[in-house]
Parts: sequence; structure tokens; C-alpha cells
Amino acid sequence: MTDFKVKFRGVRGSFPVADKRFLKYGGNTSCVEVNVGGHLIILDAGTGIVSCGDELMEKYISSGLKVEERTPIKALILISHIHQDHLLGLTFFKPMHLKSTILDIYGPGAEGSDLSEELKTLVFGRTFPLDLGDIACECNIHNINDECAILLKPNQKPMLGLAKDIVCEDEDVLITFYKSYVHPQEGVMIYKISYKGKSLVYATDKESYFGGDKNFVNFAKDCDVLIHDSQYTTEDYLNSHSPKQGYGHSTFDMAIESMKMAKAKQLVFFHYDPGYDDDKLNDIQELSNSNYPNVHLSYEGMEINLI
Repeated sequence: MTDFKVKFRGVRGSFPVADKRFLKYGGNTSCVEVNVGGHLIILDAGTGIVSCGDELMEKYISSGLKVEERTPIKALILISHIHQDHLLGLTFFKPMHLKSTILDIYGPGAEGSDLSEELKTLVFGRTFPLDLGDIACECNIHNINDECAILLKPNQKPMLGLAKDIVCEDEDVLITFYKSYVHPQEGVMIYKISYKGKSLVYATDKESYFGGDKNFVNFAKDCDVLIHDSQYTTEDYLNSHSPKQGYGHSTFDMAIESMKMAKAKQLVFFHYDPGYDDDKLNDIQELSNSNYPNVHLSYEGMEINLI
């Protein structure tokens, strides 16, 4: 199956917001759905993953009258880091509570721990009625570092290995990683999904360096779509009363600089400050589009087709 479709489920940073002033762009936290080469990949599990799960459940139920006739849900969930706004929706992802579902969750654990232990502590157990071991689906949790890569072959289980050892063929989907250490406390994992000569880079919660992050630029070089953290305006970032430097987030201008340096074909702003309402984001959109026609503001439900 030749497809490479991206759907934005949650584009907000820090915490979800529910107010009439946030209806156009949405108030859910980070989640991007990618359907590529017959595989479902979900980038982060913020509150946006809830609507993704609801639609998957509808498709699952309509795939057969009897439970045993229905097509099981299979997905990869890539966690950028373990801050709450990127995990808030995981327990409410309905396919997780189906016995037939197969989930492979990848992400970096905190130093001295692993992702499984972090999820048990932060998401399940004492903070949720179910322990991680009590959920119904087959859930495989994998620790990753930026020397690894994931290879997805048609009709096969995901393969995790060292990036230097992986051989990618024409029908394969390749996921590679870049670790940025600027975001407190443990840094953040940035993902690149490549398929049939097209590539998507997901770079949330990444603060840029002065003059650009050269290692990141090399990682994102010539990508077709760059989804880049854009939490603040430059004015807010440099505000003398409440500066945001060191918070681990970029400005809209930093994202544009990264796009230029990486020669990305399209830039999509992402992970907006929860205080930025529709009017403020509309102003940013108008200013950006007047100078850069290949720059877009993400919103819930926005879709991009790379092929």
C-alpha cells in the first residue's frame, strides 16, 4: 500500500485548553497520526490521541459483525519524552483496552530507568484505575536511543536495531532518531519517518541554538515536511519580565530558521503556548504566509499527503 498521510490530532503545548477562543486550532496536546506504507504510526500520546482512538474503534467495529471477524488494530506509538502533556491521552486510547490490539510503544526512558517503568509510575497504577499490566491489549514497550532505528516491512512485526546495520528496501518504512538535550529534564527524541524517497521530521519540544542546531539541520536535511516546535513568539521568548529561554521550546522565527537551514520543503508550526488563542495564531499565520508560502500553522484535523 503506497500512502504517506499525516493527520494532526493535537497541536497544543504544556496543557490542554477548552474555550471558545481556541476552536479553530484546537486545544488538545501533542499527537500526530501518520499512515504510511500500510503502517499506523502515532507521534506522541497527548490528549489528541483520544480522537484518534475513537476513529480507530469505529473502523474496527465496522470491519466485522462478530468480534472474531474484525480486523485487529495495530499501531506504533512514538513518545518524544515523558512530560505529562505528551502522555495525558494514553490511558484513554480506547484500542488499548481491546484484547486483539497490538501496540508497540517506543521512547526514551529517564536516566537510570526505562520507558516501561516510567509509564507504570506516571500514567498507570496510582494515577489511573488500571496498572500497566492490567490493560487488555498486547503492549510491547521498547527503550530507544539515537543510535537505533525502526524498520517496518509489509506484513511483518517492527524491527528495532542499530541504524548503521539496517538495510532499507523500496517498500520499507524507516524511522530514525535524533536526541536533543536542550529540553529539560532528560531531553527529547526527534523522529524522522522515511518512505519511497519522502520524509517527515517531527521535532516537538525542541529549543534552537543561536545560529541553529547544526546536528539537527543535518538530521532534517531536505525533508519534505518539518513539524517544528513553535511555542512562543520572539517577543514572549525574550520578555524581560518573564523570559522563556531555557524552557526547551522554540519561537516561530527559530522554526523558520531551522526550515531554511535544513532546506525543508514545508514547515508546520506545532506545540503552541496554551495562552495563544485563535486571534493571536491568525495574526501569526497571516504574517508567516505573506513571507513564506510553504509555512503553515497546524490545527486539529489538518491533513497532509506526502505521496
